[in-house]
Amino acid sequence: MPAEDEGIVRVRNTLRVLLPTLPVEGIAASPIPGLYEVTFGSQLFYMSGDGKYLMQGEITDLMTREPVTENRLKQLKKAALDRMDEADMIIYGGDDLPYTVTVFTDIDCGYCRKLHSQMAEYNRLGIRVRYLAYPRAGIDSASYRETVSVWCADDPKDAMTRAKRGEKLPPKTCENPVRAQFELGQDFGIRGTPALVLDNGEVIPGYVKPAPLQAALKKTFN
Repeated sequence: MPAEDEGIVRVRNTLRVLLPTLPVEGIAASPIPGLYEVTFGSQLFYMSGDGKYLMQGEITDLMTREPVTENRLKQLKKAALDRMDEADMIIYGGDDLPYTVTVFTDIDCGYCRKLHSQMAEYNRLGIRVRYLAYPRAGIDSASYRETVSVWCADDPKDAMTRAKRGEKLPPKTCENPVRAQFELGQDFGIRGTPALVLDNGEVIPGYVKPAPLQAALKKTFN
């Protein structure tokens, strides 16, 4: 069995001593000799191989123009989405549609409601929409409780539509994924809603009309 990279060992040991509560998931060599990538959740930073220096920033390969850090962050977000159970999402559109977009949504946000009002058009253009909960006011807020009522409804899709029309739903609780999805959004760096996540991990902040979104998806995936 080959010996472990000494730089990885030093970085790991330094983090254990100086940042013992950081939930490090991976340490790997970066494209820059002597610099190591440290990942936790869908976030990353870099450390020198002697364990002395920590840095945050973007690495770009000037020869190929590849945004190295940006692409790595997309990979981490994609992996996190792939671990999510679709049974915990509210989904509009069939599995046969060519594109899937995962949307962090808030019940009360105006542009989230505008997006939802055009759901039939997104689906008609081949876009399947998977909702994840992101009550912007935070855990245990009125928005959070309303979101839980949607996810716990007998028919969550209908409840979502009624809530986005401004209807007040009867309060309901159950075992639900709202907190976990909100925390995932925070890990992704979501600051506003709607936030659209493509299947490659790319995050598009804000509302996008159906036709331009379809065009962007065609350009990215076809």
